[in-house]
Amino acid sequence: MTIMHFVVSFVLAYLFGSMPFGYWIGKLFYHKDLLKLGSGNIGTTNTFRVLGTTAGVTVLILDILKGSAGALMANIWGTTPAWTHMVVGLGAILGHTFSMWIGFKGGKAVATSMGVLLTYNPIMFIIAFAIFLLVILFTSMVSVASMVGFTLVSLLSIFWLHDWLLSTIAVALTIFVFYRHRTNIARIKNGTESLVHFGFGYWHQEKKN
Repeated sequence: MTIMHFVVSFVLAYLFGSMPFGYWIGKLFYHKDLLKLGSGNIGTTNTFRVLGTTAGVTVLILDILKGSAGALMANIWGTTPAWTHMVVGLGAILGHTFSMWIGFKGGKAVATSMGVLLTYNPIMFIIAFAIFLLVILFTSMVSVASMVGFTLVSLLSIFWLHDWLLSTIAVALTIFVFYRHRTNIARIKNGTESLVHFGFGYWHQEKKN
């Protein structure tokens, strides 16, 4: 892959990643603007919070798929090594976080990063997704599942896979995800973080109420 090929692939990945599915779904089907509700974020967490489980799951899937589609832009010039999917996929993550369609605002890079991971290392994707689901089922908090998932993927890539590229990007994204979830962390500490309408955390809260 030449430098020009990489630039074109990266830009195409950005364009895929920049599609704000949460914002579009909120506007088209719920007549709500996610940029003005909840945390003002168009990603999975705020979609769950503002629009509900159906919209949240839909946006989760679409954001994963756009991450994979972006990463696969590395292959438009022919078969390329797996590492190029990860590097080109950063364009999709950047697009999701700073979407050109909504004034360069965006999500917290969780689902789109998982989509990139799916093309780079499907086994790690399955592990990461399983962790994500298990933590949601226990805590009913997408934010906690996101932060725990990224942390464990980073540790696994460092100490199990010994994959320097994945480890470097995973650690950088983990720091970024924690930063983007700083308001969620404050709400978790205060006991005011929103819960999805399933899982042990939600059941326990409903039982208390």
